[in-house]
Amino acid sequence: MNKPLVIRGGHVVDPSQDIDGHASILVEGKHIHAIGTDIDVPEDAEIIDADGKHVFPGLVDARVYVGEPGSEHRETIKSASKAAAAGGVTSFIMMPETDPVIDDVALVDFVRRAARDDARVRVYPAVSVTKGMKGKELTEFGLLQEAGAVMLTEGKRSLENNLTLRRALTYARDFGLVIAKETIDADLSANGVMNEGLTATHLGLPGIPREAEIITLERDLRIAALARGRYHAAKISTSDSAEIIAQYKRNGHDVTCGVSINHLTLNENDIGRYRTYLRLSPPLRNEDDRQAMIRALADGTIDIIVSSHDPHDADTKRFPFAEAAEGAIGLETVFAAAMRLYHNGEVPLTRLIDAMSTRPARIFGLPGGTLKPGAKADIIITDIEEPWVLHEEDIVSQSKNTTFEGERFSGRIVRTLVSGKTIHQSP
Repeated sequence: MNKPLVIRGGHVVDPSQDIDGHASILVEGKHIHAIGTDIDVPEDAEIIDADGKHVFPGLVDARVYVGEPGSEHRETIKSASKAAAAGGVTSFIMMPETDPVIDDVALVDFVRRAARDDARVRVYPAVSVTKGMKGKELTEFGLLQEAGAVMLTEGKRSLENNLTLRRALTYARDFGLVIAKETIDADLSANGVMNEGLTATHLGLPGIPREAEIITLERDLRIAALARGRYHAAKISTSDSAEIIAQYKRNGHDVTCGVSINHLTLNENDIGRYRTYLRLSPPLRNEDDRQAMIRALADGTIDIIVSSHDPHDADTKRFPFAEAAEGAIGLETVFAAAMRLYHNGEVPLTRLIDAMSTRPARIFGLPGGTLKPGAKADIIITDIEEPWVLHEEDIVSQSKNTTFEGERFSGRIVRTLVSGKTIHQSP
């Protein structure tokens, strides 16, 4: 057995217990034993001095793409877990958009075994709603859940058939599963590569209208209400989307939504001179929409923040902007980027930790996001003021397609613990 561990003197923020102040944490074995200002410290305990630091429950990222199986040159489960540890992410949900698509029990078992053998953090498999992500025949939700699946999603694809979506939401409801769905109309967005507007016109690039998201979201929510299913809009990016989500929440529907850290901290102007690492889906919107996303996050309309980690090798990004692959990595920078919102006075620290840890764990039924006694000791120790610059050579992920290369941050992960064991420590 490991010696008891005490994290002493840090400023603890745990939204699950409404804790926001100085406290110590006692870890025995793999679990948290006690938390408070006056805990009994065992004589043989290892002491971690967290004075001047902030201590949070480990982050939970609900949208992570990994290349394994099929594209291990982009990212493996092992390399993604290293990147997650460096970014304070102790649990993540792995998208099923692999080769082959994760749509049966054997592939769920493959992910779980690979995670058990190679991963430093907890990796939970999501599975596709339809077989092969072809939008037609539903997968075996119950069997997949028994095998360990925690989410249903079509990845980057939007399920177009209304009847199939209704049946899926109804079927998933019986198992308490959430369908997390991209909200992008395939036809309206077909030829676009960035947000439709003056910036796209200036750059000479075809645009994607905001309506491509809004129309799809409205349709989805109406069908979710009809089916009385659990619906999660994976990544919204427009002010209208936030207003629609808020309306359905007020009406009592079981609806949640997420936003990518990119859409909280960047806008279409950051594309600059055709920076292909900033070709994303949904596309970066204008500054008004970015500000709307921040307000919706602060007031709880947007439930969670995701990294939308999507690794690509240089060959798929080293093209003209319109031909480059969509997506960017984000596991290592999601925390530091989110701290910008805190330092700017836009979102309280407690709300940020709730959105990156407590609430995603609650929505998808994961055993994390809390520092309650009895919980797994998944903990991060941070210095929310430490300045640093992201350089490509320092990126842990196997792919380097970050939206934040060369960016300055204030806020760094000092130590990441999973089940009480240190899996990452900053130099």
